Amino acid sequence: MKKTLDICDLIDNFNRRVARGAAWLTVLMVLIAAGNAIARYLGKATGTSLSSNAWLEAQWYLFSLVFLLGAPHALRRGGHVRVDVWLERCSERTRLIVDLVGGLVLLIPFCLFALITSYEFVVDSVSTMEVSPDPGGLARWPLKLVVPIAFGLLLLQAISEVLRRIAALRGVPGAIPIIEEGPQDA
Repeated sequence: MKKTLDICDLIDNFNRRVARGAAWLTVLMVLIAAGNAIARYLGKATGTSLSSNAWLEAQWYLFSLVFLLGAPHALRRGGHVRVDVWLERCSERTRLIVDLVGGLVLLIPFCLFALITSYEFVVDSVSTMEVSPDPGGLARWPLKLVVPIAFGLLLLQAISEVLRRIAALRGVPGAIPIIEEGPQDA
């Protein structure tokens, strides 16, 4: 079980690093959004068009990247959607079983479904070097290429979470690490 938890640690740390990188995209997204707002108001004041579809799409793309690449880390930290109102009344063992069943029955199959169904979607986009239909828009294929990558990372994190729940149910101490709140883990 020690080797299994070591693999879980590798997955957790990798997804933490990916999320940390994605978090920096938030800064870029905010700067672009502020620039878009300033350009729009300056454009109105001067009677010119200073904003473009490319800048608007850049905001959307960055938001998508933050969301997609941050999801595995949110799962690791317990920041995903769950029924806490019910779970807070349950024993620790029951919570572990609910997480285990949820991972095996819902999350892992969903990730596999997303990986399988996104394949053709991504291949078509990359093979045609898809771009936005909007004037001045950006290439769409790089963003679509991230979809299976993100679901692959989420699948790995789901597997890590399932393995940790199994270990915890078997009584392995420290199977589920305590995650400290704060920026050091982001």
